[in-house]
Amino acid sequence: MEKSYESLVDEIDKSYEELVEKVKKYNPQCDFELLNKAYLFAKEAHKVQHRVSGEPYIIHPLEVAHILADLELDCESLVAGILHDVVEDTPCNFEEIKNQFGEQIALLVDGVTKLGKIPYTTKEEEQVENLRKMFLAMAKDIRVILIKLADRLHNMRTIRSMPEDKQRQKARETLEVYAPLAHRLGITKIKWELEDLSLRCLDPIAYYEIVESIAQKRQERDAYIKIIIDSIKARLDELGIQGYVDGRAKHFYSIYRKMFAQGKSIEEIYDLFAVRVIVNSVKDCYGVLGMVHEMYKPIPGRFKDYIAMPKPNMYQSLHSTLIGPSGTPFEIQIRTWDMHRIAEYGIAAHWKYKEGKSGVSDLDSKLAWVRQLLEIQRDLTDAEEFMQTLKIDLFADEVFVFTPKGDVINLPAGSTPIDFAYAIHSAIGNSMIGAKVNGKIVPIEYNLKNGDIVEILTSSTSHGPSRDWLKIAKTSQARNKINQWFKKNKREENIARGKELVEKELKKLGLTHSQLFRNEWVEIVLKKYGFNSLDDIYANIGYGAMHPSKIVLRLRDEYKKTVKPEVPEIAPEETKPVPSEDKKRKQKSNGVIVKGIDNCLVRLSRCCNPVPGDEIIGYITRGRGVSVHRKDCSNVKLTGEESSRLIEVSWEKSQSVSYLSDVQVLANDRGGLLVEVTNCIADSKIPLKGINARTSKDKIAVINLTLEIQGTEQLDKIIKKLRKLDGVFEVNRSRQ
Repeated sequence: MEKSYESLVDEIDKSYEELVEKVKKYNPQCDFELLNKAYLFAKEAHKVQHRVSGEPYIIHPLEVAHILADLELDCESLVAGILHDVVEDTPCNFEEIKNQFGEQIALLVDGVTKLGKIPYTTKEEEQVENLRKMFLAMAKDIRVILIKLADRLHNMRTIRSMPEDKQRQKARETLEVYAPLAHRLGITKIKWELEDLSLRCLDPIAYYEIVESIAQKRQERDAYIKIIIDSIKARLDELGIQGYVDGRAKHFYSIYRKMFAQGKSIEEIYDLFAVRVIVNSVKDCYGVLGMVHEMYKPIPGRFKDYIAMPKPNMYQSLHSTLIGPSGTPFEIQIRTWDMHRIAEYGIAAHWKYKEGKSGVSDLDSKLAWVRQLLEIQRDLTDAEEFMQTLKIDLFADEVFVFTPKGDVINLPAGSTPIDFAYAIHSAIGNSMIGAKVNGKIVPIEYNLKNGDIVEILTSSTSHGPSRDWLKIAKTSQARNKINQWFKKNKREENIARGKELVEKELKKLGLTHSQLFRNEWVEIVLKKYGFNSLDDIYANIGYGAMHPSKIVLRLRDEYKKTVKPEVPEIAPEETKPVPSEDKKRKQKSNGVIVKGIDNCLVRLSRCCNPVPGDEIIGYITRGRGVSVHRKDCSNVKLTGEESSRLIEVSWEKSQSVSYLSDVQVLANDRGGLLVEVTNCIADSKIPLKGINARTSKDKIAVINLTLEIQGTEQLDKIIKKLRKLDGVFEVNRSRQ
């Protein structure tokens, strides 16, 4: 029997009292009167609302506040956590929150609130704009993202009450954006839980297999770990070093990724656990490292010193992989108590907000990457490109390389000398002519490795970067600076190149410049993407900031809204009832009406594969009826007597007829590409009638597909989906 709202009031109030007790333990100076006011305000505002699970909505913001209290955040963060959904989900507005709780708390709530009442062309655009808003607020006050992470964590904990498709959508977004954000901010506890909860939604079979396998071997593992822990503790006592030693299993998603990356079963992965030693000083850290290397044999190449070279998220620790007593490898992590706190809580462990301090601090320098991310992506109007660069900036593992003077530069794994040059300064990158790594000249495609000493060779007579560098550079920072150079120095060239790319895109779609580029439609596009002139659009396309299809498809949408399709002229006899025998013949017409001729043989030409939505023309053949072509097909560009054989045709309105259409996919050859292409088609529920794939000498994969579709709208959707696949750079309808 379901509980009523009234019967749950006591439980909800008890949860709030537990929150107050939790806060008193780490922050007795908290303004509990303000906290209580926020609780009562939110409780009243959400009174008539329920979650998908049926429970009162107030439980969610209260649980968010509990998570923030576990991170030991300040009072303002807790108040904003309780109020975080009030503006978005109730009639209350920003001004009301500001008047009741002050501007600082109102800004925190506004930073977490999604954009509303603004129409977006696609769901992706809406997501990108919400993320932009969040990052902008985050750059001003880091607590915005801490509240958002707590909000997402509780939503993931209770996600099972949502429909399965929503679960998968939220889980994927969590894995692609929020877990990497938690990692970048160093909040390991939240990162691990978000990853494990996402895995449970996205691959439940693998998740529960890992859970069960670990549970079955728990006693064996615990016994093995205990032997190692006891021996390390005994040796610490002998040396007089005070330290805490414990063991922990790796979280499920970490094991899953290792299984996936290495193609191993869980039985083949031995380092499923790590031993952690926490001591009082940095000196003791290195002392313990030497001690354990005497006790157990270290595996070469598996030592990392994150104390001397901290990660960008402030993480510090010594890592080493050792061979245990029975020959089984295990990882050891050695750190101080301060390092341990930052490893668990990341940026949330910082003193700035705990002590109510403000202004420029060490924390501001740690958040420089957020402002850099905003700067890089300010000019990106393409939702897909924004998400791609965001994932690169958040997800990438790091490599640490050195300048010739010994300064450490941190870059994403796979970075090249181009990325290094632009990380130093734009002018260095723009005048780069080559690079030396460890004293030897290397190609600019060289992948930098940990510990490399990199020297950039420059020339004052350099003509600037090459467009090819955009394909080589790994970091969005480098690509952005290269694009900025082309934007500034090659405007005329960019405009010409942009026009050329737009014309190619128009030809692919069988459209002309005069059809789409009407002033009123161009004005709509300029306003949407924030450009001042058509030349600005061409320039952006020319230097690679925007794909030409974005503009052409947007203009085509306006074209379709405004231009009504021509209604075919119907002969009088066509309005008469058709006998059943004629009906059978008409079904063989492939869904095409020939003007002025009833029940003639009609066939769709294979040279251009017309489908409903295409502009078509008929050609009267000798003895084989009417052959139907697309109007832009080269085979119907006839002159003289031959042109008199052309006849007007149109599509029937029936939706029951399906058509074969050939599509060609061009992509950089890689493993798994063909599987992803066929899965994409299967997910779209489009029958695949034929496939032919080959790889050119240039390592370009050419995949020819024959699809059974119902019209151009369906065809355009699948082409758009295929273009989004990793490595795919062109998808076209095959034609002569």
